[in-house]
Amino acid sequence: MKHLLGIRELSAEQITHLLDTAESFRDISKREIKKVPALRGRTVINLFFEASTRTRTSFEIAAKRLSADAINISVSTSSVSKGETLLDTARNLQAMSPDCIVIRHASAGAPYHLTRVCDAAIVNAGDGSHEHPTQALLDALTIREHKNGIAGLKVAIIGDILHSRVARSNVYLLSKLGATVSVAGPGTLVPREFAELIEEGVRVEQSIEAAVADADVVMVLRIQRERQTDAFFPSMREYAVHYGLHANHLDLAAPDAIVMHPGPMNRGIEVSSEIADGGRSLILDQVTNGVAVRMAVLYLLAGSESVEAPPVPPAEEDSESRAAGGVRGRTRHQTRGTRN
Repeated sequence: MKHLLGIRELSAEQITHLLDTAESFRDISKREIKKVPALRGRTVINLFFEASTRTRTSFEIAAKRLSADAINISVSTSSVSKGETLLDTARNLQAMSPDCIVIRHASAGAPYHLTRVCDAAIVNAGDGSHEHPTQALLDALTIREHKNGIAGLKVAIIGDILHSRVARSNVYLLSKLGATVSVAGPGTLVPREFAELIEEGVRVEQSIEAAVADADVVMVLRIQRERQTDAFFPSMREYAVHYGLHANHLDLAAPDAIVMHPGPMNRGIEVSSEIADGGRSLILDQVTNGVAVRMAVLYLLAGSESVEAPPVPPAEEDSESRAAGGVRGRTRHQTRGTRN
């Protein structure tokens, strides 16, 4: 796997390998020293053309915890604001020899264009309303952690399906891993193509109650107001009444159902505070797992192909390495010399 452009192109085996690798990195964030040398000497560029908090920050943290050099570029400080095209920006970045470029862009397909001019691994951090593969992977890791697997589960996805790249990536991933997916939202926000996926295990329900019934996982989506050019529902208040997730809806779900949300939340609109802050909510677990998933993605794309498993030394070895700082410094210098 050279790039991560979407979930649709991945096999179930590739998805499982990514999740297994993410699990091996999860414990690193619990250590006193949250860093391993897996990507020492590699360069990761975060190229974000849309606002982001969780995704951009977690990619930066993931790169640094793998000892890579992380460079952040936002559109407001790039030459794009002066009229430079995306491909020209990519060619200039390629001239600096990065190992991986993480891109978020408002136009669907932007990451694919970068693969035409860049030798670096390209990671799609969200392209328009198309896909958001790492979000689906971290959602799957969270579900697998709390449900001991994904196959056979019923997952309900509620909200703005039309504009949600998270919905698309999750539908592809969960279906590939054997879950049954039901989606629901206002008729104006459930696109026709979702009905065509029914034969792959996806059901389009007319009400939130029908989608949530007996669900093991309830995934609430954010209303993508920045992508809505028309009035898709009368008012936010009416949306909250008919499609916001409330406690009475969870009474219809499985007794041990969990609640997820990719964030940021519109509290009181998409989901009530009672649920968002309740014991069934795994919203913050998703954020935590986002770092592990993005570490796995960067490692598998930008790491050494000769290494089959991520080099995650035990904490005791970290302490010994810190004590022998001079030795570590000489080793790093020798390694750079060998690569050159």
